Amino acid sequence: MARTSVLARAEKVQPDPSHQRALAAAARMAPEQVQVLLRTSDGGELALPRELVRILLASAGELSRGHAVTVLASEAQLSPAETAELLGLSRPFVTRLLDAGDIPSTNLPGSSHRVVRLADVLAFQQRRERRREGRRQIADALDDTESAG
Repeated sequence: MARTSVLARAEKVQPDPSHQRALAAAARMAPEQVQVLLRTSDGGELALPRELVRILLASAGELSRGHAVTVLASEAQLSPAETAELLGLSRPFVTRLLDAGDIPSTNLPGSSHRVVRLADVLAFQQRRERRREGRRQIADALDDTESAG
């Protein structure tokens, strides 16, 4: 049975320029000062939990800057190809990262196919960004030293 792409099934929201001002205003609000109510068709109301309000306000900020927002659970399992797409890397390179254990993966039961948790992909991406920033700071310090010398 073919596996449907996790990324294809994810909820995606594209920015609408006509909502930019309202989204930017919402993004500036502190979650603890906001209450979001859902009104049902029968007139009932449901207050959203603070955690969901934080997600909504963060999403509003991204949309106000013209960025699309995709909603995925941290525990979503991605294929190596989806992992590569998310990271902007080639699938063969991601396969090498998986083989080396740089990104944890597990085999599907009774199969040689691997899956990767979204949380592990995001953790790898953060480590990669920190290393990149560290290298940039070292290069800047070396440039400053050469300029002073």
